[in-house]
Amino acid sequence: MKKKKIHFVGIKGVGMTPLAIIAKEAGFIVSGCDVDEDFITDESLQKVGIVPFVGFEPKHVEGMDLIITTGAHGGFENVEVIKAKRLGIGVWTQGQAVGEFMNGKIFGRVFDGISIAGSHGKTTTTAIIATILKEAKLDPSFLIGTGNVFSLGTVGHLGKGKFFVAEADEYATEPKYDKKPKFLWQKPKILVITNIELDHPDLFENIAQLSEAFLSLINNTQGSIIACLDDRQFREIKKKISKNTITYGFSKDSDFVIDKISTKKDGIFFWASNKGISLGEFMLNVTGEHNALNAMSAVITCLELGISIKDIKRGLAQFMGTKRRSEFIRQLEGGALLFDDYAHHPTEIDKTLRAFKQSYPDKKILCIFQPHTYSRTKKLFEHFTNSFYNADEVIFVDIYSSLREKADPTISSKTLRDKLFEMGAKAHYFPKLSDVVEYVASKDYDRNWIILTMGAGDVYKIEDSLI
Repeated sequence: MKKKKIHFVGIKGVGMTPLAIIAKEAGFIVSGCDVDEDFITDESLQKVGIVPFVGFEPKHVEGMDLIITTGAHGGFENVEVIKAKRLGIGVWTQGQAVGEFMNGKIFGRVFDGISIAGSHGKTTTTAIIATILKEAKLDPSFLIGTGNVFSLGTVGHLGKGKFFVAEADEYATEPKYDKKPKFLWQKPKILVITNIELDHPDLFENIAQLSEAFLSLINNTQGSIIACLDDRQFREIKKKISKNTITYGFSKDSDFVIDKISTKKDGIFFWASNKGISLGEFMLNVTGEHNALNAMSAVITCLELGISIKDIKRGLAQFMGTKRRSEFIRQLEGGALLFDDYAHHPTEIDKTLRAFKQSYPDKKILCIFQPHTYSRTKKLFEHFTNSFYNADEVIFVDIYSSLREKADPTISSKTLRDKLFEMGAKAHYFPKLSDVVEYVASKDYDRNWIILTMGAGDVYKIEDSLI
C-alpha cells in the first residue's frame, strides 16, 4: 500500500513542528518548507530527520496527498497553497490539523482528547500533563507548541495509549479568510481553562468576544471542564456553563485549593486540598505561583483520568520545564545568570518577573524585552507600562512585527521606554539586538545580576553574543 505524503507549509512554526513529528511517527512521508532563519524548533526537526526546503515554491506540493499550512507566510495566499488547491490536493490549516489529529481518524484510531486552553500557561500545562501520563506508562500522544520539553525529549508524539493531549489556541484558523478560533476544531473529552485574557486584539475586539469563543469551546467539550476560579473572566462566564465543572486556585471557593506555597531557586513546593481534604505536598522543578496553578490543573486532569495521587506526584517531580519558559541558559563570564522566557503579554511579564524576584531576592534583574506585534503593544500599552515593577532595569528593542499585520507608526518600543522613564524606572531603548549586546558588554553585570531575555520574537537569539 502506498504511503501517503503530507507537506507542511511553514513547518518550523511551534504549532507545525509537533504535527510534522506526529505524522512521521504515524508512517506518513513528511516534507515541509520555511524561511531561511533559525527557529527554536530546528533541533526537534533534525532529531527526527526532517530537513525543510528553504523558501516557498509551487513545485513542493506536486505529488502530495495533503497540505497543512500555517496562518503565517501568506496563509491561503501562499504560492504553495494556491498550487495545491489548483491541483485538487486537500489543504488543512494548522488549527484544523490539530483537531483532525486529535479525533484520530487519520490514524485509524479513536483518542480521548485533552485540550488545554487559556491566554497564558497552555504550553507548560500541556507539557506537565503529558509528562505525568508518560511516567504513568500510559504512552500518551501529545502536541506542545515550543522548541523542546525536557522531560519528554520531544514536542510531538503519537503514543500507543488512548489519550491525546494538545494546546488549544484561540487565534484565528486563517487570519484573513477564516476567523474561526483554532481551538474550535477540537472536541475534547476534558478541557482545561487556565485563564481568559485579551491577548490577540487583532482578532477579538474586546473580552466579551473572547469569552464567547471560550463558551463555544466549552460546548464542544464532551466531558468535564477544569478551570481556574481565580480568573475573573472565567468567574463571569461560569454561570453560563451547564457541564460538569471542576475549579481550582488559591481562592477558598475552589473545589481544589492551593493552601500554601514555598518558592525555591529551582522550583516550588505547594500543598493542596480538595473540599477540605488534604492532598499533601507537591513538588515542581520550575518556579512561580503561576506554575503552581498550572500544575494544579494537571493534577486534577490526571485524577479525572484515574491516575493515583502517588503516580501524579512522581510524574510531576519529573517535569523539568520547557524551551523558552524561564529557561536557564548559562552563567556569563561576568557572573550574571542568563535566562530566557517567552512572556509577551503584560500579565505573563509581571508573573514571570515576580517569580524571579521571589526565587532570587538577593539579585537585581535586567529584563531585555522585545514587544510582539504592534496591535498588542498598542491595545495593552498601559498594562505593559505597569508590568515591569520587579525589574531593576529594562531594555526595550524594536517591536517584533507579525507577518499577519502592517507596521503602525503610532506605537513603538521607544514610546514604552519613554513612559517607563517618566514613571521613574531605569529604562533604555535600543533599536537592534546588536545594540543591546554592545550595551551589556560595556556594563558590569556581575554575579549580583540576572539577565532575562523576554518576548515571543527572536530576542533569544542574542544569547550566544552575550559574553
